[in-house]
Amino acid sequence: MVARIITVDPFDIIVFGGSGDLSRRKLLPALYQRDRSGQLPAEARIIGTSRRHMSDEEFRDMARDAIQSFVSTSDIDEEVLEQFIARVGYVPMDATGSDGWSDLAAKLSDAPDRIRVFYLATAPDIFGPICAQISAHGLASPKSRVVIEKPVGKDLESAQALNDAVGKIFPESSIYRIDHYLGKETVQNLMALRFANSLFEPIWNSKYVDHVQITVAEDLGLETRAGYYDTAGAMRDMMQNHILQLLCLTAMEVPTSLDADRVRDEKLKVLKSLKPMSTAQVAAMTVRGQYTAGASTKGPVRGYLEELERPTSMTETFVALKAEVSNWRWAGVPFYLRTGKRLPSRVSEIVVQFRGIPHSVFEEAAGTLQANRLVVRVQPDEGVRLWLMIKDPGPGGMRLQYVPLDMSFAKAFSVRNPDAYERLIMDVVRGNQTLFMRRDEVEAAWSWIDPIQDAWAATNEPPKPYRAGTWGPSSAIALLERDGRTWHEE
Repeated sequence: MVARIITVDPFDIIVFGGSGDLSRRKLLPALYQRDRSGQLPAEARIIGTSRRHMSDEEFRDMARDAIQSFVSTSDIDEEVLEQFIARVGYVPMDATGSDGWSDLAAKLSDAPDRIRVFYLATAPDIFGPICAQISAHGLASPKSRVVIEKPVGKDLESAQALNDAVGKIFPESSIYRIDHYLGKETVQNLMALRFANSLFEPIWNSKYVDHVQITVAEDLGLETRAGYYDTAGAMRDMMQNHILQLLCLTAMEVPTSLDADRVRDEKLKVLKSLKPMSTAQVAAMTVRGQYTAGASTKGPVRGYLEELERPTSMTETFVALKAEVSNWRWAGVPFYLRTGKRLPSRVSEIVVQFRGIPHSVFEEAAGTLQANRLVVRVQPDEGVRLWLMIKDPGPGGMRLQYVPLDMSFAKAFSVRNPDAYERLIMDVVRGNQTLFMRRDEVEAAWSWIDPIQDAWAATNEPPKPYRAGTWGPSSAIALLERDGRTWHEE
């Protein structure tokens, strides 16, 4: 099967923080891959900006090195690489001051009617000041869009202030709050699975679904993010955005169309249907953890405090919680959510556990009957797996086995699976906001998260320790086991 490539309109993308880690690891490689696929028009330009003083040639050398470092060797085409590097330019500037802005304006002045994408790959506290400078220097054209990375605030109040600051310059229709999880192929296939097949939607409700699990696990520790992570923690870094967005796509009603606002309207309804937790419920229905020294697949690893080089920290590196979507479709169905660092493996998946059959006609010797389970694997090894009971082949009576119908994207499609940033950047250029968070979504998520964090702060109880390389504190296992359920761990 061959993917269809549709060229986008001419555009300029201006990356604030252009010499930073996100630009090198994700943005430049993603744009190169789109160029290699023939999606970038000849006029497209990539302009990096940062405080670092570099010439165009020095920045191009940095971009070439980034692509050679973070793109598979098999995907490096020297001719395309040089074509791409020719698109790249650089403007040293003080993003929140006055230096460099006139140079940027001059570089953009030859194409005033072209689509302009301002990508803010910077600290969130300067999103507002950068947008103010864009406006002050007359760069916010009718075809401009601004992309902001998470975190959008650290609580509801700060999120509203950030949204207000950006919203003073750009209308909501031009603001793209990026969550790279929504650009992953399997996440989008969740909508195709539900809404393009008659098999699942009739049973996608509390009558047939026992519970849902969503796991986003990382096997890495702090790496280079210690300063940011210790002020955020797992709840702000992953639960408030990535995991709640996956929950929304799993639980949302069928939209009237795939128009961006129709999809986001349904996601918002889910967020507003999340049952608030009282302080007592927070203690019973949430688990916070912090990893200690242990082992990963690569050998012994230090604990969080050793990596942080601090004697104490109240920051959680693991969260598990039990949520409920209080509406007619999902009333009584628990949604178990968990995320953490230094877990046994890197895996993101959605598990829909169906209820068992009401009556068995099989003899006990046939084997134990297990309920059907749908596993949507977001990463790695993207795919969909449906677990069923079937007869074990061969004579000798009825023997039942629990086996999966397995659809691996890598095996089913003979095309490269694009990185999430490739799809999302092109959607920004197209003006398609379906996979981006709207302001009211962000603020609704914080409205549910804030009381949980407030309850944690009020108890002043430190996170429960867990050894690196395990699946979190034992209380996270008990969270399900006291309901007669277990975490899905293949």
